[in-house]
Amino acid sequence: MLCFGRRSLSRSRSQCYHTTQQAVVILTHNFSTNTLTRLDFDYKHLLEACIRSKSLPQGKKIHQLLLKNTTHLKDSSFLLEKVAHLYITCNQLQLACRVFDKIPQPSVILWNLLIRGYAWNGPFEKAIDLYYGMLKSGVQPTNYTYPFVLKACSGLQALEVGREIHEHARGLGLHSDVYVCTALIDLYAKCGDLVEAQSVFHGMLYKDIVAWNAMIAGFSLHGLYDDTVQLLVQMQRAGTSPNSSTIVSVLPTVAQANALRQGKAMHGYSLRRGFSGEVVLGTGLLDMYSKSQCIAYARRIFDAMNFKNEVCWSAMIGAYVICDSMTEAITLFHEMVIREEINPTAVTLGSILRACAKLTDLSRGRRVHCYAIKAGFDLDKMVGNTMLSVYAKCGIIDDAVRFFDTMNSKDTVSYGAIISGYVQNGYAKEALLMFHNMQLSGINPDVATMKGVLPACSHLAALQHGACGHAYSIVHGFCTDTSICNALIDMYSKCGKINIGRKVFDKMVTRDIISWNAMIVGYGNHGLGMEAISQFHHMQSSGIKPDDVTFIGLLSACSHSGLVTEGKHWFSKMSQEFNINPRMEHYICMVDILARAGHLDEAHSFIQRMPFEADVRVWSALLAACRVHNNMELGEEVSKKIQGKGLEGTGNLVLLSNLYSAVGRWDDAADVRIKQKDQGLKKSPGCSWVEIDGVIHGFVGGDQSHPQSAQIHEKLEELLVDMKQLGYRVENRFVLQDVEEEEKERILLYHSEKLAIAYAILCLSPGKPILVTKNLRVCGDCHAAIKFITLVTKREITVRDVSRFHHFKDGICSCADFW
Repeated sequence: MLCFGRRSLSRSRSQCYHTTQQAVVILTHNFSTNTLTRLDFDYKHLLEACIRSKSLPQGKKIHQLLLKNTTHLKDSSFLLEKVAHLYITCNQLQLACRVFDKIPQPSVILWNLLIRGYAWNGPFEKAIDLYYGMLKSGVQPTNYTYPFVLKACSGLQALEVGREIHEHARGLGLHSDVYVCTALIDLYAKCGDLVEAQSVFHGMLYKDIVAWNAMIAGFSLHGLYDDTVQLLVQMQRAGTSPNSSTIVSVLPTVAQANALRQGKAMHGYSLRRGFSGEVVLGTGLLDMYSKSQCIAYARRIFDAMNFKNEVCWSAMIGAYVICDSMTEAITLFHEMVIREEINPTAVTLGSILRACAKLTDLSRGRRVHCYAIKAGFDLDKMVGNTMLSVYAKCGIIDDAVRFFDTMNSKDTVSYGAIISGYVQNGYAKEALLMFHNMQLSGINPDVATMKGVLPACSHLAALQHGACGHAYSIVHGFCTDTSICNALIDMYSKCGKINIGRKVFDKMVTRDIISWNAMIVGYGNHGLGMEAISQFHHMQSSGIKPDDVTFIGLLSACSHSGLVTEGKHWFSKMSQEFNINPRMEHYICMVDILARAGHLDEAHSFIQRMPFEADVRVWSALLAACRVHNNMELGEEVSKKIQGKGLEGTGNLVLLSNLYSAVGRWDDAADVRIKQKDQGLKKSPGCSWVEIDGVIHGFVGGDQSHPQSAQIHEKLEELLVDMKQLGYRVENRFVLQDVEEEEKERILLYHSEKLAIAYAILCLSPGKPILVTKNLRVCGDCHAAIKFITLVTKREITVRDVSRFHHFKDGICSCADFW
């Protein structure tokens, strides 16, 4: 029988208390028989045993006994602190707080323990609140308090609060403590204040390996490769050898800088020091090699690892995706899940979904989506955002929108994905509406979102939206991003403001090949062929080598400006001088240059001399020119060539039908339209858009659906009278239907571009320029009519059709009637 006298208990404790659980049972028995009088000593040792072994159930039983028998205890506050300590150790912070609140004067040690618990596990705000509560209660913080509360500030990016706490530490003379200084360095570095981090670091009397690592990690976090490597060198000169944590901190910036040589040196160092067997370091090396496009090295490291956790597998799968090896990524994923039976993480699923998006593998993407739902990852924002990209890139925009609407939590990436999906699938107007909803929801667009929004503005020629996007980008510092500037150049160019696009180009800090190509293409679309050629010369002078896209833009510019000689010159130079072999797109441009200028036979011969078989697009370029120049004989021959390929398509049948109609062969035109109908092909109706006060208004030919349709038609009738007085004559040959002459005039009057212009005249103040976008080429009658409208209304009108820009002013068009 066990004796619970104080002496016998202390003498034979190791014999009596074989387990904490046994001790709790004995204590319960003695309470029931009222044999105990002083149990503080016993409770203390039992609670310490629970803390060491993290025995939460036994600890709770002891807590219950304490609550029931407080009269037997001499120092209940001391024991309650032990109970709170136990709950903190077992990560039961809410229970710890309840106990903590019942202690009259908690010790500084318990304050520190509770602050540390929240600093490590969150919510971080609670750790900071506890710190200020500690000050308010009159308890003086110690050098152990500040590292914990500063860690919480770091997690919240609460820089200003951190500065205030720094001042508190300085007031207590703790600002030079190595642990406090290290926490301050970590805070300032993660919040982006590297100057203050350096100031704290240089002020340290003693720097240990942890302090060096904090400083190095801070610079690496912000991608400052040169500074990071310099710190690494200084660390070794100071006599401190890097450890595995140092290498892990440096590897991300090595990968970002694509400094493969430095990465290999660090790998060698790790091998010599025996670090390479560590899972975290191995994963870091794997990631570094993959981002340097050395996938073979990455796989070798992966295969050599003795132990692989889910993070290693995820990193290797992500490495294959980074290196554009999608099939290998999917194969490894199957090996991970099926053979190794390792459950994928949200990051793994995100990588596989990116692979499905790049492969446009909708079926596999749906299966991964189902797996994510079953595994409970469907609520993960990263997985959800990637799933949006899969549906959007596979062209299933309706599913993408439905999934977006069901997402509980949306961020900038979510909105960016759905906006890009709309743009990629031709729903530019819906993309702008989604962007507006994003702003109304209080989510601020980031760089990636703006990259999706600006192309939507370009597509719709929504200048007001685009200009607002430009202003937003300037205010938020996005214009230092080269890709944003490239998108702005394209947007202004397609909104008819090539001069503003040039200003953006001139102010760019860094220009890449896309920047130069955007300007060359922009000049070409505006019919400024010589300016495009001049820009090409400046590009060469700046040291940028042209690519195949550059020459597509250059040749297209020559085509739109009728620069036949120049086009021939640059076509030959691209292979002779720049070693760029022409591809199909370059031959299409050359055929367009020759045929558009009326050199139809030369264009035909050029096609026949091509080193590879011309595709339907080449012949279509010649057929379009036959339509413009009314060359019926060659047009029929070209049409037979296209029919022989079995790839006519709606556009070519429409061209042939229009060609027959233009020369009065109505029966032949009807036969082509019947053939088109039998094949299930539909002609795209002519559509025009105009932006009024930030709202995009669309019109189709003969449209009467607009709310102000009656006023628009009335305005066109007024304009027609004024235009005729100035000499305008309806060009009925552009009506490709066999109807009466009076009906032809009505059909031409209500073409979509004329409707859009009339509406703009009604809505915009006198003299304000008008910009209209059309999905097809502007017809000859509309082209002539718009010249007269500029004279009647005394305003500039710009029309962007599918081919180029037309700037109308004072009865003249910038294209000089060549389009």
